[in-house]
Amino acid sequence: MREELVQRNVAKLVQVRGATYEVNRGLNADQARNLRVVTENNPLKALYTLALYLGLRRGELLGLRWEDINLDDKFLEIRQTLQRVDGELRAVTPKTRRSRRTVPLIDLCVDDLREHGERQARDRKSVGERWVDTGYVFTTEIGTPIEPDNLRRNWYPVRTAAGLDGVRLHDLRHSCVTLLLGLKVPPHIVQAIVGHANLDVTMTIYAHTSLDEMRAALNKLGEHLT
Repeated sequence: MREELVQRNVAKLVQVRGATYEVNRGLNADQARNLRVVTENNPLKALYTLALYLGLRRGELLGLRWEDINLDDKFLEIRQTLQRVDGELRAVTPKTRRSRRTVPLIDLCVDDLREHGERQARDRKSVGERWVDTGYVFTTEIGTPIEPDNLRRNWYPVRTAAGLDGVRLHDLRHSCVTLLLGLKVPPHIVQAIVGHANLDVTMTIYAHTSLDEMRAALNKLGEHLT
């Protein structure tokens, strides 16, 4: 077009489908509280706490290092994710700028992380020279990174015990979004906490799970018009 060889921009005729985002219903407040009870003695209790309260992704949880956490000042930084790439377990840089973020820690998260650190120290002492010092927060009993599939296997009995059959581990992240928005936290704050690339994703998750609020709104309309 700059050379005036064509009269219109044919690229405008191309129709691009919007991205799809699979969303399941998240946990309600009672289910979230029950999950806390069920995971009380689970070696990965702190991982489930961060998934539910901070909305961290699986790769972010598994890629979290102790050097990324400041328990005294109560924050953590998401700098990398742990993923399988070409069959190899690798730490990779988050895909988007918003995914690379600093998240404050509430006292409950700090307490669970301190407890987890003590548990890990006991594991280190018990295996002695077999311990592999990777620096990861969530590891196997000998310090090596946790395979993503193995984390899923840990989750299955947890969700069954909590009466959450069919709920995916990723749905804890969705639960964080819906519970925060249900408490009237501004959407842009929720977006910053969970690291969504854009606000549309945050609101799509909420719209999928806010049937009770929509029903209440429609009831108000019905009452108003009668």
